[in-house]
Amino acid sequence: MAALARITRRAVATTSLSPAHVILRALSTSATATTSGTKTVTPSPDRVKWDYRGQRQIIPLGQWLPKVAVDAYVAPNVVLAGQVTVCDGASVWPGAVLRGDLNKITVGFCSNVQERCVIHAAWSSPTGLPAETSIERFVTIGAYSLLRSCTIEPECIIGQHSILMEGSLVETHSILEAGSVVPPGRRIPSGELWAGNPARFVRTLTHEETLEIPKLSVAINDLSKSYFSEFLPYSTVYLEVEKFKKSLGISV
Repeated sequence: MAALARITRRAVATTSLSPAHVILRALSTSATATTSGTKTVTPSPDRVKWDYRGQRQIIPLGQWLPKVAVDAYVAPNVVLAGQVTVCDGASVWPGAVLRGDLNKITVGFCSNVQERCVIHAAWSSPTGLPAETSIERFVTIGAYSLLRSCTIEPECIIGQHSILMEGSLVETHSILEAGSVVPPGRRIPSGELWAGNPARFVRTLTHEETLEIPKLSVAINDLSKSYFSEFLPYSTVYLEVEKFKKSLGISV
């Protein structure tokens, strides 16, 4: 390197041009040689790159493949991995992640898992209770909730931003208020309203309130049908692509 530096200094000293002029001349010469040696390719006007790649919705892990019922709605950007079962009439809304890589996850009939929920299952539960995550029928899971190795019996409502830890149990006809945290192994008795961090008993639900719980899940199921008709197995995005091609004057 030292010898190369000395030779460079001598070459610059012997020329009448300044070092900056020498560098600019060298760069312009190399650019001219590159331009003359290559041909400029003009892309065809009807050449449009369409990228249909996206997030994988179904992720099989080993021998386990997520199972989705024919009439269940699963949003396009949902992630189902491993031992996940979405039963008839259930719906999983945008951004939810159901990770059944360690144990089973079941979303029961006419239940719904709303936006940005994360559901996971551990290998085993420290409480000795079943480690799989089970969501029974007519259950509503509010947005941004976190469920791990818990059991939710039929006709329950889990409020938004709630956290249910390993081995927790929510019995039928119960409601968990938004932002509640259920510690590991905690049992929420049937027909009660719980709230807080950690979750505590608030009051007993009335008979009218328990009757409204399945109606909410049915209403969300009816709403999901309008989304289901749009996101067919092959989607309807091709209609928008064809419309856009026609607006550009590209033959479809």
